[in-house]
Amino acid sequence: MRVDHVSYAAEHDGLQATAERLSKLIGVDPVDGGIHPRFGTRNVVLPLAHERYVEVVEVLDHPASDKAPFGQAVRARSEAGGGWLGWVVRVDDIRPYERRLGRESVEGNRHRPDGVELRWRQLGVKGLMADPQLPFFVEWETPDCHPSRAATTNVTIESLQIAGDPDRVRDWLDQPVDHTSSVIDFSFVAPRGTPGLLAVTFETPDGPVTV
Repeated sequence: MRVDHVSYAAEHDGLQATAERLSKLIGVDPVDGGIHPRFGTRNVVLPLAHERYVEVVEVLDHPASDKAPFGQAVRARSEAGGGWLGWVVRVDDIRPYERRLGRESVEGNRHRPDGVELRWRQLGVKGLMADPQLPFFVEWETPDCHPSRAATTNVTIESLQIAGDPDRVRDWLDQPVDHTSSVIDFSFVAPRGTPGLLAVTFETPDGPVTV
């Protein structure tokens, strides 16, 4: 289990403008990700080092976005002004987590502009919606096409600041949160406040940048 990516919901001026702002802040060129037909969303990827990335995501005017929990979560966050939606951990086999949480993962896919299809399974978005400090899980079925490989960069995630309770996240993950990365620092604040991913600090060639 390791931190895979962080998701940022598009702000009021849409996906492309939001992605451009973030790309300029951290010095990473945005890459068009494509449409998630099962979720009614589309994304732009900011590739990072250490096989991680930032996903900037926007909901579409599509029936799937009203039915799929991920589409619902993106819509709610964007309607609230946009910003950090959550963080995601990658697992090699999602089945043990299905058994532990008592629910099945769902298939996800998208076609890049070059026609290559990315496929994965994800689990726990409803947990994120109920308690936004919690990450959801992803198992990549096409690991050779991982979004971090869309470009080469030395920008990394330095730290995550999360409003919430590390014990709650540990129970969800079934392990301490710092076991999901040996290079990312986790800080928890406001355990009795509104939970969620508050800020991400990136290590860039120009120094740390916090978004």
